[in-house]
Amino acid sequence: MTWIIALLIIAGIALLIVEVVFIPGTTVVGLLGLIFLVAGVSFSYSHYGPETGFYILLLSLLAFAFALYWSFRKGAWKKFSLNQSIESRVNEGITQVLKAGMEGVAVSALRPAGSAEFEGKIFEVTTHGDYLAAGSRIRIVEIQGSTIIVEPVTA
Repeated sequence: MTWIIALLIIAGIALLIVEVVFIPGTTVVGLLGLIFLVAGVSFSYSHYGPETGFYILLLSLLAFAFALYWSFRKGAWKKFSLNQSIESRVNEGITQVLKAGMEGVAVSALRPAGSAEFEGKIFEVTTHGDYLAAGSRIRIVEIQGSTIIVEPVTA
């Protein structure tokens, strides 16, 4: 019975640490950890009596506090967090390359936004609500900031 109690308490503490450090919020992992911890302490009360059960409860709480402190102190969450950001911009520098009236080809389906090729370069474009298939011939109607508005070329 001692091993079962120890395993329940250790599993409960481990799952609670995972909940707090890696998966913030109330999830199944945290609830399972809490259930395991409470079950281990409850079994210790019923199997060893109230005095030993109290000491096991106290030891479990201290172990959880130490494990939580150690997790944050060692920066365990940093190994799993995103530390980079994307610095590029959509259609950066388009005013030097593109002008209204230029023709190109839709690289992807435009529903109403998608990708198009003008003079060998790919740009993000949008239509006035038209849905165009990939490979359609298009013409630039206007450029508003970094938004390129196109229309289908009618033959």
